[in-house]
Amino acid sequence: MTRPKIIGLTGSIGMGKSTVAAMFADAGIPVFDADAEVRAMQGPGGELIPAIEAAFPGSTGPEGVGRDRLGLQVFADKAALARLEAIVHPAVTPRRTAFLAAHHDKRAVVFDIPLLFERGGHAAVDTIVVVSAPEAVQRARVLARPGMTLQKFDHIFSLQLCDSEKRERADHVIDTGTSFEETRAQVAALIASI
Repeated sequence: MTRPKIIGLTGSIGMGKSTVAAMFADAGIPVFDADAEVRAMQGPGGELIPAIEAAFPGSTGPEGVGRDRLGLQVFADKAALARLEAIVHPAVTPRRTAFLAAHHDKRAVVFDIPLLFERGGHAAVDTIVVVSAPEAVQRARVLARPGMTLQKFDHIFSLQLCDSEKRERADHVIDTGTSFEETRAQVAALIASI
C-alpha cells in the first residue's frame, strides 16, 4: 500500500510556521497540526487532563489545562518539562497515525511539528521544510503576542534548535521575512517541486 509523501514542517517560534501551514492547507495539502492536537487533548474534558493534574497538581480546572498555572510548574525546570512531555508526546502518536490513514490516498501531507528536530521527528518524514525569517522580525513577532515577555521568549528560544542549524538541516527553506504574496509564491513553487 502506498502512502503520501510526508512533509515535515518546522520552524522556531515567531517564524511564521502557522501561516505557511495554512498556505499548504489552502493548496489542498492536508496538515496535521501537532500543537492543535495537544491543545485539544488539554482542553475541557481532554484525555490528558487526569494525567497532567496527577503530575502537576493544581494545573487544571474546568477549562482544561491552565497554561499559565502549568507554566509556573514547568517553566525553567527541565525535569518537570520532561515529565510533561512524557505524558503528551505518546498521546499525539495515535492521532498522527489516524491522520495519515485518513489521508492515505493523497499525494502529500504536512506534519506541522514545532520541535521536529529537537524530538527526533525528522526521522519519520520524507522531506523537511523549515520556515525562517530574520532574527529581528522573529523577535518583533513574538514580543507582540499577548502575555509574552522577554523572559518567556528567551526560555522558549533556549529550548529550540537555533534557526541557522534548522536551515542547514532542511531540504527546503521558506523565507517569511518577505511579503505574504512572496511567501505564498515560495510555498506554491515548493508544492510544484515535490
